[in-house]
Amino acid sequence: MAIKPTGVIRQLGWRNFFQLLIHLPSFVKLFSRLIKDPRVSASPKLVVAGILAYVILPTDLLPDFLVGIGQMDDLAVIIGGLKLFLNLCPSEVVQEHLKAIAARG
Repeated sequence: MAIKPTGVIRQLGWRNFFQLLIHLPSFVKLFSRLIKDPRVSASPKLVVAGILAYVILPTDLLPDFLVGIGQMDDLAVIIGGLKLFLNLCPSEVVQEHLKAIAARG
């Protein structure tokens, strides 16, 4: 899988791309905290494992030689999978971790 930065920037726009970059450390902290939290059941964690397997394994929904479209399906799987992970996590646990991350700055 090869996601080209220029394709991502074109799809998101410069403003949204920079907002994503600014908030990326918080997203990483949130997801790592949720994966480690024992109150989060195994099924959401399996979604993250599935995303990692999709990224690592050579199989692909659309081949990457289809410029633009080939990379966008990878991005869609990653973003959709992470949204699914957050939706499957207990909302009170997610809110607790968000508040803790925001408090630390």
